[in-house]
Amino acid sequence: MTREKIARINELAALSKTRSLTEVELAEQKELRQEYIKDFRAAIREGKKFIDGGEGTKGD
Repeated sequence: MTREKIARINELAALSKTRSLTEVELAEQKELRQEYIKDFRAAIREGKKFIDGGEGTKGD
């Protein structure tokens, strides 16, 4: 995820504390958050592979 997208997530979060977000802004926020979570989970999985020595989980 780019720094610009993370900045936009933060911008929308700050806006939501001062006023209600529009439907378009809410949809954008939801989409950006889903992308952030997807990327975060992928990074965690990659980190786990590194820690496990590249073998993944024992249940795989």
